[in-house]
Amino acid sequence: MLILALESSAKPASVAVCADGELLGLYFQNSGLTHSRTLLSMAESLLANLGVAAADIDMVAVSRGPGSFTGVRIGVSAAKGLAWGLGKPICGVSTLEAMARQSPESGAVLCPVMDARRGQVYNALFEWRGGALARTREDRAISLECLAEDLRALLAPAPNGQAPLGRAASQAYLVGDGAELARCYLESAGIPCRMAPELMRYQTAYGVALAAMGADPVPAIELEPSYLRPSQAERERERRQGDGSSVF
Repeated sequence: MLILALESSAKPASVAVCADGELLGLYFQNSGLTHSRTLLSMAESLLANLGVAAADIDMVAVSRGPGSFTGVRIGVSAAKGLAWGLGKPICGVSTLEAMARQSPESGAVLCPVMDARRGQVYNALFEWRGGALARTREDRAISLECLAEDLRALLAPAPNGQAPLGRAASQAYLVGDGAELARCYLESAGIPCRMAPELMRYQTAYGVALAAMGADPVPAIELEPSYLRPSQAERERERRQGDGSSVF
């Protein structure tokens, strides 16, 4: 299966083309430019350089969140437009799962973290078990304090000194744009952890393609972003409605 994958859930943006799990090409950019200006041109350039016609793509994949509200919205809209125009199915995957998929670390709890602002991070937890990625926590917006408590329980040794639940994990492996923020907090809380090397730390469209391989595609019209919590505009509207002030 030939997959065109898009990732724009944070500051970096990337596009990948994969054939049956093999990475044919990856275009990654961390320039801070607006994704609406760069994402589709990156896809066009990558396909041209690979000599792949857009019509040959079997499926479009995209990270549907969580992440930056604007970035996720741009990525999902671009992917839906491509899939609709090409008459191809589309697959939206968790940004956090995509990061875990591209993490090879097998001796740790995989801990993707994205800075969600307002004292929270977007997070989920995974482990590699027998060559398969196992999810142990669903996508969530959580405080670093709660994340530390959760990891402390997961990493605590059993009474016989063995790893909990028979797992080999002894530390948290941090990936994502919130990795440095999480590392500082977790280390101060006594949680063993380490960050992925910078080259492997950020979410990429390659991880999106890997996650899409095991998921079911849907018609383009059915795909919706996953924000996990209301946007700032929605929170402000609710606040104004709650105190009786004008929305305008």
